[in-house]
Amino acid sequence: MEWMNKVMNMVAPPATFVTLFLFLPPFLLFKLFLSFLSLFFPENMSGKVVLITGASSAIGEQLAYQYAVRGASLALVAKREDRLHEVADTAREVGAPDVLVVPADVIRADECQRFVEITMNHFGRIDHLVNNAGIASLCMFEEILDITNFAPVMDVNFWGSVYPTYFALPHLKRSRGRIVVIASAAGWLPMPRMSFYNASKAALINFYETLRLEFGQEIGITIVTPGWIDSERFLSKEGEVRAETEIEGVRAGGVGLVLPCALCDKAGSDDLSKRILDAAGAKEYLCPASMQSPPLKSE
Repeated sequence: MEWMNKVMNMVAPPATFVTLFLFLPPFLLFKLFLSFLSLFFPENMSGKVVLITGASSAIGEQLAYQYAVRGASLALVAKREDRLHEVADTAREVGAPDVLVVPADVIRADECQRFVEITMNHFGRIDHLVNNAGIASLCMFEEILDITNFAPVMDVNFWGSVYPTYFALPHLKRSRGRIVVIASAAGWLPMPRMSFYNASKAALINFYETLRLEFGQEIGITIVTPGWIDSERFLSKEGEVRAETEIEGVRAGGVGLVLPCALCDKAGSDDLSKRILDAAGAKEYLCPASMQSPPLKSE
């Protein structure tokens, strides 16, 4: 048995390397070709149903509008019901034939099961599940006052996507639908001051990469890893949810990037960092127009 182990140790590594060298490049080229095809032949969303978590602001809100423009019916989920109704009204104006508002907290499994059931009872199907709900954390690890206060970062960012996926799974299999996961480049490019956020997004990416292998062609999975994204709220070192303007004049982005408030038009004109960026011309590159929300156009 020992000689067999020695032979395998000698043969397996080079054989694995040669196999990857021969088959991985063609496979990646094939995947690239398919991605180009999807640009020219996008999925027809007319008459389909999309369930979006974290739909009250930021990425979730903009995704709702883009799906609406393409004729999809929407189920919008978030904790802030008043904001959900505002998003729903706009979505109807730009083309959504039907919009369902379901206030819920994604960190509770029972509420995730409830909003999936409500969506099914209302529409009778789910074609896309968009797991977007998330929260950022912004502080050095050693500055944390109570470590238990940061459990919600993992609860929202990881379990807040896993729970809806679990309950929507049989319906997505029936429609041969798609799961869209809003992760972050921080999942593979961690930055300081956002340790819990980085870890939660890394867990999210690896979880859904695993599901890709398990589901095969039954359910499509899209993992989105955006870079800098303007965030409305995040956890401070005290473990409190605050607005970005309340934390020492900085803003947090999707990659864990901490940028001065100068990048935001809300910053005062007397802000030193704003004047520095304006003088250096850096704002054009750090926050270009391409990163802003596009104007909505009805189709």
